[in-house]
Amino acid sequence: MIVDLPDTTASKISKKIMSLREQGGVIALGRVLTLVVLTRSGLVEEEAIEAANEASREHPCRIIVLADAGATAPNRLDAQIRVGGDAGASEVIVLRGYGELAHESESLVAALLLPDAPIVAWWPHGAPENAAETSVGRIAHRRITDSANETDPQMALENIRATYKAGDTDLAWTRLTNWRIQLAAVLDQVDSSPVTAVAVEGASDSPSTILLAAWLTLALDAPVTIVADPAGTGIRRVRLTRHTGDVQLFRPGLSVAELTQPGQPAQRISLPRRSLKDCLAEELRRLDPDEVFGQVIQNH
Repeated sequence: MIVDLPDTTASKISKKIMSLREQGGVIALGRVLTLVVLTRSGLVEEEAIEAANEASREHPCRIIVLADAGATAPNRLDAQIRVGGDAGASEVIVLRGYGELAHESESLVAALLLPDAPIVAWWPHGAPENAAETSVGRIAHRRITDSANETDPQMALENIRATYKAGDTDLAWTRLTNWRIQLAAVLDQVDSSPVTAVAVEGASDSPSTILLAAWLTLALDAPVTIVADPAGTGIRRVRLTRHTGDVQLFRPGLSVAELTQPGQPAQRISLPRRSLKDCLAEELRRLDPDEVFGQVIQNH
């Protein structure tokens, strides 16, 4: 079900949600958090809503989308409420702000937040220079950005490093989870010969390459070299140099990697690129600060 509320207010939206619940029980209770998505009106907006809907099947939540519909238009707030099959396991409230209402503002969402529930803020594109100091960021328990979607991903990472507060995270880091799991498992299995050098091969436009190199630097206390691949190729290879023989994890395509290590036959490992839904769902699983990310981003 989709209910449109043109030229409305947050108070009217809240009353409409209560009315829908009373009339037909179409909005289930038991939401565990409020996810506030801050984006621009258009295709980007729908992509973010789709990912949030899918993630909500694992984490039932209220999704509030603040979409910048144009700051030059006259002041107006249009809303849309999506429930049932149009909202996954969530309830979606899309707020399209015009004029002064196009700008991010806690006041627009305050009346719609679930009481006594954690708040997660997500900027799919257009990350702010300081997420924790934005109007919504100040009230959020977790703040999620995606440096890979910024014009200059490296500068986006630098902004996070310079302004980092506990609760900040970035989906470029979340995309590394499976790589980190595989590399940690390999190091647990090999002999105690120390790693003397590391090479990380990845796309020149991938902030995940930079974060993986930073994590390995901290974890192994060894010099790490980044080998740049063409843009758009993602992470392809990690080579760990050891006196007793190198260990290499190489993903030539999009889903399967090959692990080679001394004295053992090569192993094929499932290592697919992670979807936006998978990354978002992982971040919604934990509402406490990601301390490892904090250490990595502040020392990258």
